[in-house]
Amino acid sequence: MGWVRKDSGAPTQAPTLAAEGCNSGGCGGGCGCESTGTVLDKPVGRRGALSMLFGGSAAATQAVAAQASVVDEEDDKDRKLLEWEEYFKGNFRLMTDQEKADTIDRLVNLTRIKTGRHVSMRGTPAQEGVLYGYAFNISKCEGYRQCVEACIKENNLDRDSAMQYIRIFEMKNGEMDLEEGDTEFHHQVPAEGHFYIGTQCFQCADPPCTKVCPVGATWQEPDGITVVDYDWCIGCRYCQAACPYWARRFNWSEPVVPADQINPNQHYLGNRMRQKGVMEKCTFCVQRSREGQLPACAEACPTGARIFGNLLDPDSEIRYVLANKKVFRLKEDLGTEPKFWYFMD
Repeated sequence: MGWVRKDSGAPTQAPTLAAEGCNSGGCGGGCGCESTGTVLDKPVGRRGALSMLFGGSAAATQAVAAQASVVDEEDDKDRKLLEWEEYFKGNFRLMTDQEKADTIDRLVNLTRIKTGRHVSMRGTPAQEGVLYGYAFNISKCEGYRQCVEACIKENNLDRDSAMQYIRIFEMKNGEMDLEEGDTEFHHQVPAEGHFYIGTQCFQCADPPCTKVCPVGATWQEPDGITVVDYDWCIGCRYCQAACPYWARRFNWSEPVVPADQINPNQHYLGNRMRQKGVMEKCTFCVQRSREGQLPACAEACPTGARIFGNLLDPDSEIRYVLANKKVFRLKEDLGTEPKFWYFMD
């Protein structure tokens, strides 16, 4: 017989289930049923049992949530500290090797905290004896734009704004004014009576874009690639206005790349994640080219229209093209000396 105490303090008899044949396990064994000796031995009705069950579940959920909250708070503290340190860092080209390594480590950790993705980021410098150049075979391009798609994926370009570094112009035969070309064609290619020509950053030997940057956020590397330190860029867009080849892109909003689509193989001066209010551009896929690979666009081209290589290597394919084909460059009269040539077979 159990007892409970009312407010008056006087013990009173607690109600129990019917003693005979209750099989509840909660009568203390008086009816002959077995008691397990656990919390489930307590006399409870259906509502009470459900309350115990879901109460326990809620408690477990709360415990997990509390633990997650602690993790979130720790990540938030780490994120704020890393962002603070990033804000006050110097320009990448003026850093020591150790400062560059520390900066890359911070950005890797920030990417993990913000997106949940683990990335590999490098700061591979320009290699001695290398000067990159590009050639585009107009007679082979058929307008498939697989180069464009490969570039978007490789360089973590903003999906919301449909940003593209590469433009493929559909031109009428005999026409060479790109202003008359169509970059928004949505029909079967190649179209009769037309040819195709691509543009991107031409990595000028004398780039006008670098001269107008008021904070030195963009410069030309020894291997001929013009780069941007996104964290140093103030978004004034002077470089965009100065570029005669439509190569610069501005992030009007925070770039969006779904976490499962982020390319984890990144370079600090290349395809790492960017932010709102900064300029970006083609870098000949510096994360690939400095590791001995072709840029994504050249690798993806199904017709072999794109040729990339070291201009200082006399045995390279790019040097063969320059020596044996009739080549030309866009707007040569400007004196920018682009390292991007066009030719036909």
